[in-house]
Amino acid sequence: MTTLNQPVETQHTVEWFDGSCINEVMFCEDFLSSHPLKCINGSFYGVNGMICDPEIEKDIYDCIKPFLVKGISKKVKQITEVMKLEAHSEELPIQQDRLHVRNGTYYLDGGFTPEKQFCLNRLPVSYKTNATLPNWWLQFLSELLEEEDIPTLQEYMGYSLLPTTKGQKMMLIIGKGGEGKSRIGLVMRSLLGINMNSCSIQKIETSKFARADLENKLLMIDDDMKMEALPQTNYIKSIVTLEDKIDLERKSKQSVQGVLYVRFLCFGNGNLSSLYDRSYGFFRRQIVLTTKDKDENRKDDPFLIEKLRQETEGIFLWCLEGLKRLIKNDYAFTISAKARANLQEAMEDGNNVISFMQSQGYVRLEAGTIATTKSLYEAYQQWCIDNTEKPIGSKSFTGYLKQNEQKYGITYSTNIPADNGKNARGFKGIHTQIRTSRF
Repeated sequence: MTTLNQPVETQHTVEWFDGSCINEVMFCEDFLSSHPLKCINGSFYGVNGMICDPEIEKDIYDCIKPFLVKGISKKVKQITEVMKLEAHSEELPIQQDRLHVRNGTYYLDGGFTPEKQFCLNRLPVSYKTNATLPNWWLQFLSELLEEEDIPTLQEYMGYSLLPTTKGQKMMLIIGKGGEGKSRIGLVMRSLLGINMNSCSIQKIETSKFARADLENKLLMIDDDMKMEALPQTNYIKSIVTLEDKIDLERKSKQSVQGVLYVRFLCFGNGNLSSLYDRSYGFFRRQIVLTTKDKDENRKDDPFLIEKLRQETEGIFLWCLEGLKRLIKNDYAFTISAKARANLQEAMEDGNNVISFMQSQGYVRLEAGTIATTKSLYEAYQQWCIDNTEKPIGSKSFTGYLKQNEQKYGITYSTNIPADNGKNARGFKGIHTQIRTSRF
């Protein structure tokens, strides 16, 4: 909402001031009659999207300062709270067939109208069919990513414009450093404005208050993803694929059930890993792109981001192409062979049991054979020693094999003959190929 710049009325013409006191209800009614607002879950919204409390407070202050000489700050806070009650509204619908832009409303079927509606997210970019081709942006991407990965980024950036999680993916862009990948985040800020948050993916998982900050946000960017493993992955997995409400908690307030449709875009120098979650469910939610190595002869342009921001309207049209292609493909992203290999590598980095199961000379998958979990884990420990890898716990090792029985063609059983003549837990369809007595 634009800050009030209208001349303040005199004490003789405003009905909400009796010469000594302000009638807060009458003030709010008068204010809202000329400046339509809705208060949803404690936050103000106008036709241009979310409005921060300090902006509303400044407008209120400008209105009442000619009438009060003391206690103005306290009165502004009081009126703001009354305003939230007076402007209270039910939640706005999450509209997935249109984009609210600076100059109107763009419908994904190709229609456009300059009419503005109350909305949760208005993008600070105008829709212009005659916007110039973003040549600087396209050149930047050609130097940053392999050609076959650019359509994937295009689709994901377009996906981030629309309030939906139907794609059920987060994106990681991994490089060695210095390639300029973080400029993508700055471009997204130009496209999304306050509809985007910058945060740490680790904080989203571990801080009970961080998730509430993502309510009604389209994108969260982690500009420098930490290399340390996540202690848990429950919330990240839920948010990426969320189709229902989730518990949101703010400091000193009762937790509420809220809707999140935020997407994650993370930049780092290594893959996202977890201390305990080595399931396919954690990795299947990721799209992993790797950058090209920085050309040693490349001269960095200190004014590149200014040039890219000048192309925002053209980049917006470029993103729309990706969004429409994604929707046409039922929200299935274009994934290159390299991106698939990146994900497989990330899975192996996060779970070395995968590499162990693909190794030669330690275990063999063969119908009609058997192995106890003890002998399999001992073979795995030997593989870790030989390959300078850190072994995971025996329980996690067995849990992974049980979760992937179909993948490896094995079957868990509690009646596998052991060396001592008794039955033990183990698997059918696999056997060890090394002596394990040393363990």
